[in-house]
Amino acid sequence: MNRRVAVASTDGFESQARGLARRLSLEMTAPDDPRPDFLLRFIDDRLQLQQTGSGAPGPVWVDFVAGKAAYRRQQGEGRRTPLARAVGFKPGFPPHVIDATAGLGQDALVLATLGCTVTLVEQSPVVHALLEDGLRRAAESPETRAIVSRMSLVLADSADYLRALPRHDRPDAIYLDPMYPHKGRQALSKKGMQALQRLLGQDLQGESLLRVAQRRAGKRIAVKRPVRAEYLGGVKPDFQVQAAKTRFDIYLPSS
Repeated sequence: MNRRVAVASTDGFESQARGLARRLSLEMTAPDDPRPDFLLRFIDDRLQLQQTGSGAPGPVWVDFVAGKAAYRRQQGEGRRTPLARAVGFKPGFPPHVIDATAGLGQDALVLATLGCTVTLVEQSPVVHALLEDGLRRAAESPETRAIVSRMSLVLADSADYLRALPRHDRPDAIYLDPMYPHKGRQALSKKGMQALQRLLGQDLQGESLLRVAQRRAGKRIAVKRPVRAEYLGGVKPDFQVQAAKTRFDIYLPSS
């Protein structure tokens, strides 16, 4: 899916905008230009992705400090939650996790809050730029500085990245949250995921990524799925961890 993305000029952030446009090989344009499908724009030192056109939802950005991220940190999404159990977290053993479908990084943040070392792999340069900006701002906040120090970001195709891992660098767990084509009102429930679906299209590589992950994980692969969704690629997991609206299908590494 080819979506046209441009960088909008913004008073006070011209140099950042031009630098981003050069780095991503994107056109610079005016903030009211209706031609691109999406605009990247700096607002109050925050990089935002804004869909254009009539009825477009509000902007999307990565925020590891405030809002939902703060709530998830402060309300104790901790050691006994389904996400923690899915990646094999145990007291005294915060696993090294590769989040191979990083998205907007919210699950990776929770894992890093628990003490896990998390490598976020993102192949979209646009989404990578949003994550990079979110990590930069979080590193400047006393509330999240230590947490995001356990998070590293890689721009790469996840399957290629996993294939190239030396044996001694293989993670304890690989986490996959492939984009799922929800229908009806459920598709509109999360603004961030809606924007990513429109920008990136349906995830058609989840099955092949699972196969690669099974050959590269040290202990397990955790695949996040809607509770009634079919198995990824039709592959039955070794076991499951249930949550209220989602489940985690757990696969053990293949030899």
